[in-house]
Amino acid sequence: MSERAEVVIVGGGVVGCSAAWHLRQDGFSGRILVIERDPSYQRASSFLAMGGIRQQFCTPVTVQMVQFSVELWKKFDTTLGTPTRRPRAWFRQRGYLFLANGATASALTKRFNEEKVAGAKVRMVAVDELRRMLPDTMLDDILFGVLGEDDGYANPREVLAGFRAGAELSGAEFMTGEVTAIDQRAGAITGVRLADGTRIAAPIVVNAAGAWAGRLASLAGLNVPVEPLRQMLFRCTLPRPWPYRFPMLIDPGGVHWRHDDATEPGGADKLILAFTNWGEKPGENFTADDDRWKKEFYPAMVNRVPDLHDVTDVHGWAGLYEMTPDHNPVLGPHPGLSGLIFANGFSGHGLMMSPATGKVVSEFVRLGRSVTFDVGIFAPDRFERGVLIHDAATI
Repeated sequence: MSERAEVVIVGGGVVGCSAAWHLRQDGFSGRILVIERDPSYQRASSFLAMGGIRQQFCTPVTVQMVQFSVELWKKFDTTLGTPTRRPRAWFRQRGYLFLANGATASALTKRFNEEKVAGAKVRMVAVDELRRMLPDTMLDDILFGVLGEDDGYANPREVLAGFRAGAELSGAEFMTGEVTAIDQRAGAITGVRLADGTRIAAPIVVNAAGAWAGRLASLAGLNVPVEPLRQMLFRCTLPRPWPYRFPMLIDPGGVHWRHDDATEPGGADKLILAFTNWGEKPGENFTADDDRWKKEFYPAMVNRVPDLHDVTDVHGWAGLYEMTPDHNPVLGPHPGLSGLIFANGFSGHGLMMSPATGKVVSEFVRLGRSVTFDVGIFAPDRFERGVLIHDAATI
């Protein structure tokens, strides 16, 4: 069986769906075919994510892309979806608040200054103000906080559902399948082949395969180092309805949490917590490590907010980060193969900047260049050239 499309997008998560939606919004009329191997999304990074959205980065283009994205997050629930089913991504701009103690104050001050230069909207918060913001929080060891007031969080599954529904409504087509080969001739993409034998001819292929993007690149004979890395998250129920809402609160040791508000009146008040283990062995590991709750998550949370000691209904799960060596995305065409556009490697930041990423992909497809953002530093061949990016604002 054979098919033809003007654009094939491999990966139907938030990045792939955003790209398809933006192409249609920008007037692209050719056939867009999105290939997703698991339409249930049970192992998709965007399905299992925490949903944080922040502009606190030290790289100007990253800041710009998140700021662009925030403008869509503000109106996402009324813009995406379908006329009969709107998503409830529910972007809550409660801020991202990094706490600094004696061990982290110097590095966080340096990072704050770099973020300001990069254009991020951030401010230092004195301890007296922190006490007003976070009653019941133990701050005796805290010297200051760094707050991004425009930042916040959204419901990842609703973001995914909204982008996919919007893409489909605009005319993008979705196909279930796994790409097993990328066809090329004379240095240019000619299409892809699927595990079931289907051939799809296309002059442009977008690699939005997330944690599997490195494997997909290898099918084209390219070495682009994107590896899956397990990220553990936990959800717990608070001992009582909490009198205030937490921002995304990042403890100096790295454990961070946000409110997971009840979606219905009378529903339980919950938190979601995350903590990246940078010593984790790369690989497709979805096993929930419940011991980390007892050893790392719970002690840090209770040390900071003692009244949370009676949380219940603890549930942990694992998703995948799509990691690159410098923890920054792979974005744009590869100079070694015409027609192959990369949109992956976000290293835990893919959802938050997915609106901007979709715009970038749309421009590369339609115009052959990125106009809205200068994404040259994210080029897929930068690892071969040894030109890596340093951004201290990764957690």
